[in-house]
Amino acid sequence: MGEPTYSRRTLLAAIGAVVATATGVATYVSSSSATEQQVATAEGLSRTPAAKPTIRFERVYSAARRREVTLSFYLPTGASTRGLPMSILLHGLHGDARHANAGDLAGVLTSAVAKGSVPAFGFVAVDGGDNYWHENVPGDDPMAMLLDEIPSWLKERGYGEPFAVTGVSMGGFGALLYARRRAERGDPIAAAATVSPGLITTWPEMAKRKAFKNEAEWTSLDPLRHLDSTGPTALGVWIGDHDRFIEGTRRFIREVRPEVGTVKPGGHDDEFYRKVTPDVVQFLAKYAKRAV
Repeated sequence: MGEPTYSRRTLLAAIGAVVATATGVATYVSSSSATEQQVATAEGLSRTPAAKPTIRFERVYSAARRREVTLSFYLPTGASTRGLPMSILLHGLHGDARHANAGDLAGVLTSAVAKGSVPAFGFVAVDGGDNYWHENVPGDDPMAMLLDEIPSWLKERGYGEPFAVTGVSMGGFGALLYARRRAERGDPIAAAATVSPGLITTWPEMAKRKAFKNEAEWTSLDPLRHLDSTGPTALGVWIGDHDRFIEGTRRFIREVRPEVGTVKPGGHDDEFYRKVTPDVVQFLAKYAKRAV
């Protein structure tokens, strides 16, 4: 009997299938252009497609949230992950870790790394619920997950520690709160990038989201009321001039004077996010240092 033959489709499906980690946790790896290139080389093809990111999903148990959550890695294809600097990536309201790649951040990062215009780093996202990244429901504490569990999850997998945080919409609020908590611990992160942050100026409007027990709790956490709380962390803020959060974000930019405070034409949508993600990647890259 001769050697078996496989079609291109079969090879691609096999390479992109579920693989198991050393710890036995199922890891879902998306197919990327690197995969395409491997198959193309095997078939003697000369076309080299543009680089695409490597995206991995895992399910892990969060003691802080008392549930399993998805842990997502958005990585520049081809870069060594050993000690790779990581930015935590916080999703918006009704979002999750599988859909945290707003504005194709991972694709923009991969292209920039491939061109040599930025050092390699990655993003790690996790399911955070809809409570503005704090413990609104007793026993479900996404902020404790970010502070105490993500560093361990990264270390177990060989990545570097979080050097930054990136957040979109509700995640922008969460990013500023995370930077504050790190500063309060005497361990500030290097940078925080916020895109269209959910900085709401009135309690009646915030109360609609049912993310805080009362106005006093919201006031105690609202970045607009704690403008100097992030300490030495470098801040970058991007928002569209037709975004529904423009009033609060303009105030934040005016009073805090972040390293980057950009208002561009656009709304609260992926079209705007795609306009600014190259600048977000360049901003974060200045602070990315590979762990040793």
